[in-house]
Amino acid sequence: MNGPYNYGAEGVKYGVSFGTALAIAISYTNNHSILWAIIHGLFSWLYVIYFALFK
Repeated sequence: MNGPYNYGAEGVKYGVSFGTALAIAISYTNNHSILWAIIHGLFSWLYVIYFALFK
């Protein structure tokens, strides 16, 4: 069933956006560096998971 709404793609888009924002916030809080925040934002959920497991 293909309806007018594509919830899967929207959910992924918002999940990626949220992961990026979360990674940037965590990175900047810990490092106080915009450059590191941008780099960690590019890795988004990978950095968030790393931070949760090892920090």
